Amino acid sequence: MTATKTAHYPGKPAPMPAQGLPRALLLAGTLLTFALAGCGGGREAVRSSSPGRAWPVVAPEDPVAANAVLMRAISLVGTPYRYGGNTPEGGFDCSGLVNYVYRDTVDLRLPRTSRELAGFQGPRIDPYRLAAGDLVFFAQSGSVTHVGIYVGEGRFVHAPSTGGTVRLDRLDGPYWQDHYSGAKRVLR
Repeated sequence: MTATKTAHYPGKPAPMPAQGLPRALLLAGTLLTFALAGCGGGREAVRSSSPGRAWPVVAPEDPVAANAVLMRAISLVGTPYRYGGNTPEGGFDCSGLVNYVYRDTVDLRLPRTSRELAGFQGPRIDPYRLAAGDLVFFAQSGSVTHVGIYVGEGRFVHAPSTGGTVRLDRLDGPYWQDHYSGAKRVLR
């Protein structure tokens, strides 16, 4: 099968509203936003649709590991996208980001591609049952094409497309809710 470079998210960048983020993520996001603004990253790093739904808090099975994964993933927001990339210095594609974060924080070795990750994907987890640190998958025409890390309250960190950067998006955004295909709980 031939690998192709495609944009996973159509549309223009929009700033993410701060309301609804847990305090720790709000503080981390605020600090990161100031750091990115100084580096020229800024607005493209975070996106949003309308605040919309209320997302239930589902406790992760291993809160310490989940917190480590979330903090590392959020710290990489603004890192450039690079097809096949798997380091902060060289940039990330979606599965490279997932692999790097889990290997760096909890020494968990995962399959390299979104398709391989989905190959051991468990049953579809309803978006309202997601816990921080779950992997979220997206598909086009029935085939998984993208993966991200769920951070809570309907948001996930991912490396979306050529020319972009690692960023936060909302699962209930118009593109993502239409392409959500399931999730995998990897932290146990």
